[in-house]
Amino acid sequence: MSVKAKLAFILSSIVFILLILNVLLHDYMTRDDLRAQAEQDMSTVAEQLMLSIVSYRHGVAYIDREWEERLRLASIAAADRLGPSREQITASQLNEMAHELGLKQVVVLSREQLTPEPVLTSDTELPNLNSARWRERMSWLASVMNDNPSGYWSPPYETMATGGINPDKWGYYTREGLDYMLAVSLDNTNLTDAVSVVGPAPVYAKAIESIDALVEIMLFNMTPEDETDHLETTMRQLDKMWFTQYGNSRVFGTGTYAEPGRDYERAQVAMKQGILYHEAVLGGKELLKSYVPFTDGSPYILGIVMDKQLAIYDKVRAERDQRLLVSSIAWLIVIIFSYWISGWILRPIRSILWKVSEVASGRFDESLLVTRKDEFGQLATRINAMSKNLAIYTTKLKQAFEENRSMKEYLESFINHTIDAIHVVDLDGRVTQVNRAFEKMFGWTAEEAVGHVLPLIPASQQKEEQAAMEALRSGKLLDAREVIRRNKYGEEIAVSVTTSPIRDRSGAIGAIASISRDMTSRNKMEELLRQSEKLTTVGQLAAGVAHEIRNPLTTLRGFLQLQQQTGNLNMRHNDLMLSELDRINLIVSEFLILAKPQASKFHVKDVRYVLGDVISLLDSQAHLCNVVFQERFSEEPCEISCEENQLKQVFINLLKNAMESMPQGGEIIISVTRNALDYITIAIQDQGIGIPEEMIPKLGDPFFTGKETGTGLGIMVSQRIIHSHHGTMQIASTVGEGTTVKLTLPAWRANAGEASENEVQ
Repeated sequence: MSVKAKLAFILSSIVFILLILNVLLHDYMTRDDLRAQAEQDMSTVAEQLMLSIVSYRHGVAYIDREWEERLRLASIAAADRLGPSREQITASQLNEMAHELGLKQVVVLSREQLTPEPVLTSDTELPNLNSARWRERMSWLASVMNDNPSGYWSPPYETMATGGINPDKWGYYTREGLDYMLAVSLDNTNLTDAVSVVGPAPVYAKAIESIDALVEIMLFNMTPEDETDHLETTMRQLDKMWFTQYGNSRVFGTGTYAEPGRDYERAQVAMKQGILYHEAVLGGKELLKSYVPFTDGSPYILGIVMDKQLAIYDKVRAERDQRLLVSSIAWLIVIIFSYWISGWILRPIRSILWKVSEVASGRFDESLLVTRKDEFGQLATRINAMSKNLAIYTTKLKQAFEENRSMKEYLESFINHTIDAIHVVDLDGRVTQVNRAFEKMFGWTAEEAVGHVLPLIPASQQKEEQAAMEALRSGKLLDAREVIRRNKYGEEIAVSVTTSPIRDRSGAIGAIASISRDMTSRNKMEELLRQSEKLTTVGQLAAGVAHEIRNPLTTLRGFLQLQQQTGNLNMRHNDLMLSELDRINLIVSEFLILAKPQASKFHVKDVRYVLGDVISLLDSQAHLCNVVFQERFSEEPCEISCEENQLKQVFINLLKNAMESMPQGGEIIISVTRNALDYITIAIQDQGIGIPEEMIPKLGDPFFTGKETGTGLGIMVSQRIIHSHHGTMQIASTVGEGTTVKLTLPAWRANAGEASENEVQ
């Protein structure tokens, strides 16, 4: 699909979505508006009916009061004319009086019974005493006469069984002195006509005709059943409505959409809170009900019922169909217009696309012609600038590429022609790169080595190599190490290895490079050199021992010759000869120690305790020489791997030398410390006569001593022992102030494993 079609599709899709959202939103708003309109219509109908009913009630009540007064006056006048006794009254007299007074009928009632009964009437026939209407009238009259046996009484307008208002208005009159009761009536035909004109029926008919969704109007009378009400008479005039009993509520209406009990409960809520709207489903129809209380305080509720389908859904559907038709036409127009406008907008893209194709092909010379000042014109300008910059950068990249290629060839030549074996491994130990010297030294070709873990490290050095790799990963720099490596054929090679990390841009270690140099030839040369030095040393020792032994032998020979010539045994000469023999024995013993040291086993010891044992051994001799030991030991552990007896021999030699350098006594300060580099330092400082500066470099040479009775081998033996413990000995002295001997030994590290028991020959 082209960009033009895509853009048109996107624009039309956006418009389509907006139109659909508009239709949905309009449906939602229309539904709410129609619901509000339906509620408003129901409220309006209720108000109109209410006003009509209230007005009609007031009018009927006014007419009722007027006619009651007319009947009262007429009954009083009739009683005055008829006299006190009923026996004197005739039917013709009653008929004439009715015509004269404008009455419809005059009936004389007896007062002997509990319930009055007619005895004479102005009509030709007496009223039907068995009719329900007449019994109802007489029961009412008897009830009101119990409270007041004389006076005038007129009941409200009576309703007929067929509905509507009875055309007759009755009044009843008696007084003291009369042995009868008069019942008079008026014709109410005019009131019936007024009901059909100004009553609620026209309002109801108009509402039903104008509002299609209106299906029923009900009236709820919330007064107790034993109370009478003129409104029942009024509502009888509504078309198709009759009286129905629902629980405690008397309802006027067809009752088709009534809900017994529930309507009454809602009507009670409406009486307290005002207009109440409710949705219900009855007979498969969705209904909208409203319960409207009378505003004049009357205990009545108007129930308006609407069909929700007619009131809302049908109208919403009609609105939706109309809007969908309009939206479809609009969307079709948008599709055509968006396709045209997309072509117009994307027209400059063709030139830009051509220029991009030229740049992609490596041709940067031709530029776009910029004739527009909009975003496409700015884009064309930027592309022209990009083309120029790319031309410059491409030239620079070519130059940089050539330089990198030359440097790569130079480095590859350097790596491949160096005599040192170079190989690179990843963090898993797989070889990623080797040079020719590696192939020659270890026997594996590049094809055999790359991608594999080679068995270069003997089993005896696995732990040491693992510790070195961990130190390297932690960021420490490793010095060159002389180790043993194994070649392809299983032969062990002594090499000097330099290991370095290879890091990526983020500084993380990605590989490890090792440079190995064959140390076989150099080790042989060093061995020959050591043998030569040993022979030289042996010669020096032999000459020194011969010289030292010759002096006491000369003494022995002289004394023996003297005793041989004189024939006398001189005991003093014997003591001197024994002393010289002891001296010869001492020289020979120390010479044997130098010539063949005894095998030693190293163990982990705290140097503070070893030195403390030596101090305890020499403490009594120090007291005799007026010497005091001052101990300054570190509180942290100072453990080293050592041969305890040899180390004690060193401490004894150094402490005896210190005591002998102080003939007048003094203090010897002995300190033990541990520094941050995991080394233990033992310092022995005396306050003796000191050693001349020119003699310090010669200390340790065989038979060199500054003491009259010394052999010159003590410092030499001590240095040899300290060296076998991988330590150092430093001597500093000032004449007249004293001498300080400092020993430095490597501390034992717990993470290096258990102390190995190495035998040193």
